[in-house]
Amino acid sequence: MPSFQWEGKTRDGAVRSGVLVAANADAAVAQLKSQNIMATSVKAKAKDLGELLPFLKRGVKTKDLVIFTRQFATMVDAGLPLVQSLDILGTQCENPTFGKVLLDCKAEVENGSNFSDALGKHPKVFDRLFVNLVAAGEVGGILDTIMNRLAGYLEKADKLKRQVRGAMVYPISVTVIAAIVVAVMLVKVIPVFEKMFADFGGTLPGPTQVVINMSHFAQAYIFHFIGGIVALVFVLRAIYKTEKGRWFFDALFLKLPIFGNLLKKVAVARFSRTLSTLLSSGVSILDALDLVGRTAGNVVVEKEILDTKNSIAEGKTIAEPLKESKVFPGMVVQMIGVGEQTGAMDAMLSKIADFYDEEVDVAVAALTSMLEPLMMVVLGGTVGGLLIAMYLPIFKIAESVT
Repeated sequence: MPSFQWEGKTRDGAVRSGVLVAANADAAVAQLKSQNIMATSVKAKAKDLGELLPFLKRGVKTKDLVIFTRQFATMVDAGLPLVQSLDILGTQCENPTFGKVLLDCKAEVENGSNFSDALGKHPKVFDRLFVNLVAAGEVGGILDTIMNRLAGYLEKADKLKRQVRGAMVYPISVTVIAAIVVAVMLVKVIPVFEKMFADFGGTLPGPTQVVINMSHFAQAYIFHFIGGIVALVFVLRAIYKTEKGRWFFDALFLKLPIFGNLLKKVAVARFSRTLSTLLSSGVSILDALDLVGRTAGNVVVEKEILDTKNSIAEGKTIAEPLKESKVFPGMVVQMIGVGEQTGAMDAMLSKIADFYDEEVDVAVAALTSMLEPLMMVVLGGTVGGLLIAMYLPIFKIAESVT
């Protein structure tokens, strides 16, 4: 629905203004009237650049969600009506895309929808976990508490994601830089040396001739090589989107020598944190496991969690099916078993999540400290090897002169 920029006056004469979402201008005026505001001006809001050019549209980040949940919880706790809270946050939101989503949700609530149903109409912004927790908060009358828990969960989940991303970014960035440096040397620098050696005449040393041959190949096929890499990326992405491809790659990621162990720790931390948040919010164990599985991010981990859910439905405990898991360590299974027996499952899962958050911190720090010197040696060795190969004929000429 379109957005309208409005100005109006309250019953006591105070001037108000803002943005609201409605089917048309008359509907906008009616909405304002229901809020005891007499509209003095209602104009269709001009479309921003993101709406005119969708590829430039700003996305909604986890930071935006965290700020919204914190502010919304504070407003609800202070006694502000749901519609008014959404109107304030949507109008004042720095992210125009997210602001429009909030105003859309406000319009849905005004039309009689539940808050969780309104959020559920924007699955790209509010995932199933967010929507189901809000629904639990609405039913239990603890929406402010649920929103605060959600904000804490999102902050820790985002931190976990950034840690893994940071561990992956460094080796990838160094590899890309090394590839660019080598390509520039082969295409631009080596030909200069080759011309100089041709003027000198004579036979070139073996390493120098190999590098010159590599330069010839790079000059002839550099664009073919780049095109092949781009095509390979698209092909791998297409394969990953298939069911068999996703299974193959997700299983492969968990078996990688160094990164696989890190990804398993991340999976355990995410599982524990998410399940703890859901159980403490009043979601049933079966529904909670279903949500945790669907948001696991890895189909292998998802299957193990959903198998656990099916086993519980058959009367087993959580710990029993997890014992056979290849992702969840024995210590985690034992702690979950203790949590089941003592009736403090959510607290035990929270402790497990805290422990594995620290484990991920340590693993990322160790991985970075190990990769930094290794990548520098590879980069320095590659560039240095090319330079030495080019200077060998110069050394040979110098020896012949002396």
